[in-house]
Amino acid sequence: MATIKRSLNNRTCEAPYLIFLGPPGSGKGTQAEKLHQNFRLVQLSTGNLFREHIKNETPLGLRVKDILAKGELVPDDLTVEMVMERLARPDTIMGVVFDGFPRTRDQAVALQNRLDEKGKCVTAAISFQISDEELVERLGARQMCPKDHSTYNLKSNPPREEGKCDLCGSPLIGRDDDKPEVVRNRLRVYRQQTEPLIEFYREQDMLIEIDASRAIEEIEAQLDEWMPMFIQGVNE
Repeated sequence: MATIKRSLNNRTCEAPYLIFLGPPGSGKGTQAEKLHQNFRLVQLSTGNLFREHIKNETPLGLRVKDILAKGELVPDDLTVEMVMERLARPDTIMGVVFDGFPRTRDQAVALQNRLDEKGKCVTAAISFQISDEELVERLGARQMCPKDHSTYNLKSNPPREEGKCDLCGSPLIGRDDDKPEVVRNRLRVYRQQTEPLIEFYREQDMLIEIDASRAIEEIEAQLDEWMPMFIQGVNE
């Protein structure tokens, strides 16, 4: 079941900016990639941004590298600065899916303020709803390729050949952070830090809830059905 909480056509923005909210393993990254393939929306992950800036030794990257080397968290203002720099690139003209960002209410407020300054805005926040029990089971079935980082799920998205990556043929491995006890701890952290964002966007009448326990294809079809509404909503 999916529930739309707002009309989405009362904002004037230059492109659809969608925020994906949901616990680890809820399918946010998979669906963000689908929207990239189907509608050319940029999948914006702060983790990837950090790695890109560090690799390229940009001024922002050098600051982040130093912070991470000390085992500290990257400050919200620096994270938002990286996000705004990414949004300024030409390939974001069709829109953006924020995958795993913002993570806290403070980050959400900071992002919103910076978007307002640039004449941009969030179109909608989509909350991927799924039970902890199902997530533990789902993540326990996840495998990845250590070479190209492709991800598979033995239940919902298995490789063509058992135990081997479709792209390069490398043996697949499980992730240490997908062990049940680790998953449950990650979920506790999510509930404490990130779940309050659901109420933040609900209060602003931006929230859409989607049943993330369904098959990948069903969720993809639902999002594809909503895309004209998102696009219309940013142009009216």
